Amino acid sequence: MHIILLSGGSGKRLWPLSNEIRSKQFLQVLPGPGGVRESMVQRVYRQLKEVGGWDSVTIAAGASQRDQLESQLGGEVNIVIEPERRDTFPAIALACAYLYSECGVKEKELIAVLPVDPFVEIDYFKTIARFPELLDEKENGLALMGATPTLSSEKYGYIVPVDGSSEISDVKFFKEKPSREVAQELIDDGALWNCGVFGLRLDYVIRILKGKYDISDFSYKNLLNEFTNLKKTSFDYEVVEHADRIKVLKYEGQWKDLGTWETLTEEMASSVSGIALADELCQNTHIMNELEIPIIAMGIKNAVVIASRDGILVAEKGETYRLKEFISHLDNRPMYEEKRWGNYKVIAHTTYEDGTEALTKKLFVKEGQQISYQYHNKRKEIWTILRGEGHLYLNGSKKKVLPGDVIKIDEMEKHAIAAIKDLEIIEVQLGNPLIEDDIIRLEMTW
Repeated sequence: MHIILLSGGSGKRLWPLSNEIRSKQFLQVLPGPGGVRESMVQRVYRQLKEVGGWDSVTIAAGASQRDQLESQLGGEVNIVIEPERRDTFPAIALACAYLYSECGVKEKELIAVLPVDPFVEIDYFKTIARFPELLDEKENGLALMGATPTLSSEKYGYIVPVDGSSEISDVKFFKEKPSREVAQELIDDGALWNCGVFGLRLDYVIRILKGKYDISDFSYKNLLNEFTNLKKTSFDYEVVEHADRIKVLKYEGQWKDLGTWETLTEEMASSVSGIALADELCQNTHIMNELEIPIIAMGIKNAVVIASRDGILVAEKGETYRLKEFISHLDNRPMYEEKRWGNYKVIAHTTYEDGTEALTKKLFVKEGQQISYQYHNKRKEIWTILRGEGHLYLNGSKKKVLPGDVIKIDEMEKHAIAAIKDLEIIEVQLGNPLIEDDIIRLEMTW
């Protein structure tokens, strides 16, 4: 069975640590093996490897997530980049086309699709491994997984099985995010939380694309060209609601969506991180500080205090579910980004009267990593080496750089840097406009 992980989300519910670039699944705040903190995507991928037996693992993601995935997971996993965000149905179709034409997966082979960020125990993946019990090779069916509810919640969708007492059952109907009262009635009738996990054979998706979209060429390259013609909709609406035969497999272990600060802090490795102190009167309060200035909390109860370069949040835990709506008007550029080679932090951004912009960043390039060979049309850059040792390539020539070296790079000059030892660099960009799209990459590795 082949695994497709869906990596979506804008991260606004966990602002200010997450943003349009750094979604919640990349926050390294969970306790991992050996005391090392891990992110949700690292945890899920580790658990998949522990269960083992999968034919392949592929992640469908947006272009802005590629570097973070490569940084956190390495080069072992297949990454399928969506040309644009069009919800889960187009993402799954594109990943299936990749498996079919690029990886040689046959039409009757099994595919399991799941989110990249559930907080679950290892039995969750062992349950998914049982999907072959639900899907006969000759039948055109779908397999779903439903978690046993622990409370009546309006935050989840519900799957109502024909036989609520059985591990495997046909599906009677679905109910999306009902009121708590209705949710309790559904639970009393044997309903399960919808985990957003789908099992199917590859030809199921092929038939839908041929029938609904008249796509006869199911190659990955062709579907990239057809991607904008696919309906911007979820797999549930486009496929599941119209399926003739659906079976559900019951999962009775822990299943949790760490989508708000209230739920995430319940599983975090530490109640205080960064430069911060909380006195003994603080109760059920979590502080995360990514700034270089201290945070002191005294006598605060049931709260989160979160500080990053994107902003500061101080909130009672029971109110954090409203955060996404509350910050919807904010449109600031992300001030921190994780890259495949390391990361950068924005220190300052200024626009002068003549329209010239100045953007100052602090770059960290990991030992053995390199920034792509590139040039810019609209900006100059000045690099000051603070720490480490590296090789600079500038217009085809190579030289060693050390702390104290200053490098000036004009528009159109081709440049790159590789870290022999961990590098810290202050980068000052000057130009108009200063946008990430003004990077013409000539070679990713050199």
